[in-house]
Amino acid sequence: MSLLSPSRRLRETPFSAGVKAAGVKAYTVYNHMLLPTVFDDVERDYHQLKNHVQVWDVSVERQVELIGPDASRLMQLLTPRDLTKMQDDQCYYVPIVDQKGRMLNDPVAIKHSETRWWISIADSDLLLWAKGLAIGAGFDVEVFEPDVAPLGVQGPKAGQLMERVFGPEVHDIRFFRHKRLPFGGSSFIVAQSGYSKQGGFEIYVEDRNLAMPLWDALFAAGPDLTVRAGCPNLIERIEGGLLSYGNDMSMENTPFECGLDKFCNAPESVDFIGKAALKAEAETGPKRKIRAVAIDGDPVSATTTAWPLSSGETIVGQITSAAWSPDFQTNVAIAMVDAGFWEAGTSLTADTPEGQRTATVQAGFWK
Repeated sequence: MSLLSPSRRLRETPFSAGVKAAGVKAYTVYNHMLLPTVFDDVERDYHQLKNHVQVWDVSVERQVELIGPDASRLMQLLTPRDLTKMQDDQCYYVPIVDQKGRMLNDPVAIKHSETRWWISIADSDLLLWAKGLAIGAGFDVEVFEPDVAPLGVQGPKAGQLMERVFGPEVHDIRFFRHKRLPFGGSSFIVAQSGYSKQGGFEIYVEDRNLAMPLWDALFAAGPDLTVRAGCPNLIERIEGGLLSYGNDMSMENTPFECGLDKFCNAPESVDFIGKAALKAEAETGPKRKIRAVAIDGDPVSATTTAWPLSSGETIVGQITSAAWSPDFQTNVAIAMVDAGFWEAGTSLTADTPEGQRTATVQAGFWK
């Protein structure tokens, strides 16, 4: 693959110096920023994440801030998830859909108060959609991107490392809750969340002057915990069924197709964009669904394009992400599969770069 040409449009992050010093080997572009994807190699990074602790520069999870009297009205308008009982220290995973019920993003909404929210976005320009809705609805709310850089601490030893830097209060933070904790004469929002199934935290750094001091403090506190720089890991996320917007789902898909039915629970009295479309789909059922699929044979290549899934001569879906799993000794994959072919045990054929392979629909992800 050719190299990327640097420019002001391809932004570095407040942690880029630390990432480079840690020996990053590859990046992808995410929300117009550089997201590390490999440090040692994908498999060794995978084992290190599952056994120890990693520090992730996930500044690419840009925040869309809503602030003002109508902030909560706008936040609810954006998503079919019921936010009416959400408390001020909670984080919610929320599908964001358009008027046709199609996915625009799958961020985490962070509630500070009724008049202030952050939306920690996946890879799409949600800021512009939120601004347009606010203006069109005449809401009294400011919508902008604050200078906030999330840092992830992920892995089974994440709690130990975080305690050494932030104190025992980190253990008071429940899953998908957040708390403001002091550091370096300032304080950061710390949430028990992250893009892995190994457990961990995300630290929302609001003062970029404290970014590298925080990075250095985490590494200084954890040599005996085998702390390393890391990043979201392809193998681990597929095993756990963590979807990637732009890879496993896009504006062509609905929350029901993506297995996000439980997050489409706003009561009839609550208005949101796409309400009529999702109500109609709930009555008929989706035409396709995300499924875990095991692919037979030797390790497959990376999925730079979707791989067709067929039953006989008929295309019935596509593989969207795949990787060899060292722990499960099979090629694990995420697929979008048509109705009638998504039941566990269904045998299909995947057209991989290595040739046709048997692909078997699983009852669930490996986790």
